[in-house]
Amino acid sequence: MIFTDTPTGSTQNKLDVTIRRAQQNLLRLQHPEGYWCGELFVDSTLCSDYVLFMHWADEIDPVIEEKCVAHIRRRQLEDGGWNIYEGGPSDVNATVKAYFALKLAGHAPTQPWMQEARACILRLGGIPKMNTYAKLYLALLGQFPWQYLPTVPVEIMLMPRWFFFDVYEVSSWSRAMLMPLAILNHYKPTKHLPCDQQLHELYPIGSEESDLGLGWQKPTLSWPNFFLICDRLIKVLHSLPWKPWKRVALARAEAWMTKRMGEGSDGLAAIFPAMLNSLITLRTLRYSREHPLYVKAKQDFAGLFVDDPQDFRIQPCLSPVWDTAISLVAMLESEIDPQDPRIKQAVAWLASKEVRTPGDWSVKNHHVPPSGWAFEFNNVYYPDTDDTMMVLAALARAGVREKTAPKEMNEMFDRALLWLLSFQCKDGGWAAFDKDVMQGWLEDVPFADHNAILDPTCSDLTGRVLELLGYIRYDRESIIVRRALKFLRETQEDDGSWYGRWGVNYIYGTWQVLRGLRAIGEDMRQQWIVRARDWLESCQNEDGGWGETCASYDDPTLKGKGPSTASQTAWALMGLIAAADPTEPAALDRKSIRLGVEYLLGTQTADGSWIEPEVTGTGFPRVFYLRYDMYRNNFPLMALATFRKQRAGGMPGSSSAAPRG
Repeated sequence: MIFTDTPTGSTQNKLDVTIRRAQQNLLRLQHPEGYWCGELFVDSTLCSDYVLFMHWADEIDPVIEEKCVAHIRRRQLEDGGWNIYEGGPSDVNATVKAYFALKLAGHAPTQPWMQEARACILRLGGIPKMNTYAKLYLALLGQFPWQYLPTVPVEIMLMPRWFFFDVYEVSSWSRAMLMPLAILNHYKPTKHLPCDQQLHELYPIGSEESDLGLGWQKPTLSWPNFFLICDRLIKVLHSLPWKPWKRVALARAEAWMTKRMGEGSDGLAAIFPAMLNSLITLRTLRYSREHPLYVKAKQDFAGLFVDDPQDFRIQPCLSPVWDTAISLVAMLESEIDPQDPRIKQAVAWLASKEVRTPGDWSVKNHHVPPSGWAFEFNNVYYPDTDDTMMVLAALARAGVREKTAPKEMNEMFDRALLWLLSFQCKDGGWAAFDKDVMQGWLEDVPFADHNAILDPTCSDLTGRVLELLGYIRYDRESIIVRRALKFLRETQEDDGSWYGRWGVNYIYGTWQVLRGLRAIGEDMRQQWIVRARDWLESCQNEDGGWGETCASYDDPTLKGKGPSTASQTAWALMGLIAAADPTEPAALDRKSIRLGVEYLLGTQTADGSWIEPEVTGTGFPRVFYLRYDMYRNNFPLMALATFRKQRAGGMPGSSSAAPRG
């Protein structure tokens, strides 16, 4: 039974008690300034990369190095390797980086853990099997030949907007990584290591002296092979003594980078890879350690450190806007008073973080006034649609659109909504940071093997837009909504699910689409929607929860399979609630919903949180994942609040539902 007396004999039902505990837990986690910011847990590669940087730059902090080494050692797997997500297999990039960091820190190759790591690396194919970006860090320390790295030509800075390609045709995160790398590719700043720190033993026998460049692919006439030819031609041109425009291109790349590292940004793109690359580039360009920009860059980078005495960690970025928006939605859905001072403080904090700077996004979408929200504390050049959607959902629930709200809040909401809607792409969907950055041929350029060169439109983001529009009673018959619905129909998988770009994985995508469809007023009895509901139900575990691992990005047959987690159970539960037939009085009594609710009720801890060691957040599919610590706190509350609200309301629609516009 869902409703039971608590152990203290209270007459309140267990659902109410669980929700109240979850609310109290979130309020305890709220910062005095009004925001929430949970830790982002990632794999060992960040600590490994920082050790490599310290040795390259001759800026070794023995205390930090020792803490990084302990972090790395703690995460070694039984087979000797390191993975990129909890429960995942050993990854060659992560394992080589970890081995190299340990060796630089003084761990002898004869130590048992080093021998195990080396054996694992060779089983995985050794250094030749690493991706381009990982090999670049080896090249900086003389352990991979620059000649075999794909060229990132700094001349791309000179490409005009009318040309078929320029830097704004790649994703924002790739752009922020590539600009420093283009400069590094020109100077090739190499630190030469003593023999006892080199990595000859990580090359399979005979491979170190062979051609380590990217090989030709079949068929012969293909984009990958075309770009390999282009890469070789560029290398030849770069070897010539006469290099027209090179100095101009380098100056533009430097100016581009340093501008985005200055005021209003907590580092280049406020994300680890770009921030680390920019530190390397500043030193390469002979910025002194005392230069104000280098000092700021180091301070920004140190802001990612979590100096836990038990386990030093480095975060990939900080997530205050995202965590605050989700937590605020969860709190307001659970019917906390919008006039509560703590809620008003969170609303005010979010309002203060609106971005009013025309950033990179404005190059391809310049017909709209600047607005939106970024993920981090300060990242004015890179607001994103996903954070903006969630912030607007929170602000709408907090009443900022009501006539009694201050005029400036009304204006901010309308301005941000206009900004968000302007990002609808040609196919009807929304991407994260830019508009129409979807030239598929770019995925075959040699330096695109991080699987994130583009910023594709996503079903999860598009579903979230529809959820927001439904809540604010936007015109359902508008061309914007009709194009979005068409996009979702076209991107549905044969089994009824949707791919999740920004969360793991099909459970995340399917939940968000169903919630959006219900909010915008779609008839949830349509067969294509019922198929999505049935897919979610087919994935439910015996314990009543849902789970899915990052392995589903590599193997779609694993979609919806994994140990139950609090966040993924919450997502699936909200998807099923959204898909419930509003004409059926007992719609919420479906066994799947009842068991999902009972799973969340039964797994809450005494402090009002849930335990979740699994990774359910996605950075770059198949390359980089992260565990949002706040997901185990706010999404279960949101799901249980949605259930309670719908049950009390007799299923008029989803928690964010509105009449058809």
